[in-house]
Amino acid sequence: MAKSQKKLGLQVLDLSINNLSGQIPKDLGKLPALRSLNLSFNNLEGEVPIEGIFGSASAISVNGNDKLCGGIVELQLPKCTIHGSMKREKSHAFKMVFEIAGVVIGLLLRSSFLTLYWMRKSRSKPSSTPLIGDKLLKLSYRELFQATGGFSSTNFIGSGSFGSVYKGIIDQDETIVAVKVLNLQHPRVDKSFMTESKALRNIRHRNLVKILTSCVSLDSKGKDFKALVYEFMPNGNLDNWLHLPMEAHNHSRNLSFLQRLNIAIDVVSTLDYLHYHCYGTIVHCDLKPSNVLLDNDMIAHVSDFGLARLLLEPDDNSS
Repeated sequence: MAKSQKKLGLQVLDLSINNLSGQIPKDLGKLPALRSLNLSFNNLEGEVPIEGIFGSASAISVNGNDKLCGGIVELQLPKCTIHGSMKREKSHAFKMVFEIAGVVIGLLLRSSFLTLYWMRKSRSKPSSTPLIGDKLLKLSYRELFQATGGFSSTNFIGSGSFGSVYKGIIDQDETIVAVKVLNLQHPRVDKSFMTESKALRNIRHRNLVKILTSCVSLDSKGKDFKALVYEFMPNGNLDNWLHLPMEAHNHSRNLSFLQRLNIAIDVVSTLDYLHYHCYGTIVHCDLKPSNVLLDNDMIAHVSDFGLARLLLEPDDNSS
C-alpha cells in the first residue's frame, strides 16, 4: 500500500504580542503547509489578505490590531478606506505637484521680471517736463519765492537732512517744479549741494529725478540762500505709498503687484546705470523708499544725491 504523503513546511506560526507594525505580508498566504496563523495583539495596519490561509477565519487570528481592515467577511473587520497606503501615495503625489508648480511659477516670475527689465531698459521715453533742453534754467531767489508762494506751508512737500522741499509754479509757462531749499546751518550742506549738482547735471537716465537748475543768491533779509530745482513728481514718494497712516488707507492708494514690480525694475535700472554706465561710478549711499519718487504714470525716479560718492572719475587724482 502506498503511504499518504504529508505536506512539508511551516504549519503553525504564532507571532502574537510581538509589537509588530506595518502591513501583513501577502506572501504568508502562499505557504502551502501553513494551517494556523496567530497575529493577535500587535500594531499591524492596512488590508488583510484573502489568499491562502487568510481565506479561513478559523485558521487565523488578528485580534488586537485596531488598524487592520478588509479581509474575509467572517473576520468582521471594517472596510478599507484611503487612509492607508493609498492616502500616503496621494499625499506624496500632491506634494510633488506643488513642488513642480512652485518651480514653474518661480521660473515664470523670473522670466517676467527679466523681460520687463530689458523692455523698459531698451525703451527710451522723453521727459514730460518741457523745461529741460540743452540749456539750464536761470531762476533768481525772487522768482523761486514767488513760485512757491513765499515758501508757504501750503506748498510744503517734505523735509530731509539738508533742507525742505516746496512745490512751485514757474510763471513763464506754468510748469510745476519742486524747490529744495538747503539748510545752510547743516555742516555738510555745501558738500551735499556740490555733489548733488554735479551728479545730476552730468548724468542722464529716465529714472533719475532731473535737476532743472540751482540757485545761489541772497534772500530778502540779505542772508545766503541756496536751492536746487527739480522736475515735480505728482505722486509723491514710495514711502508714503507703502506706509500710509491707518486713517489714510483707501483702495486708490494701494500698489498692485505689477506696479510694485515695475517700480523695482525702475530702481534696479537706475542703479545699474549709476554703477556701470555713466561718466563715473556713482554710489547713491542713501537709497530708501522716501528717495524714490513717482510721476503721473507711476514710473519711479531716484532722487536725493546729497550723500552720493563719485568713484573712478576720469579726472580724479586723489589717492
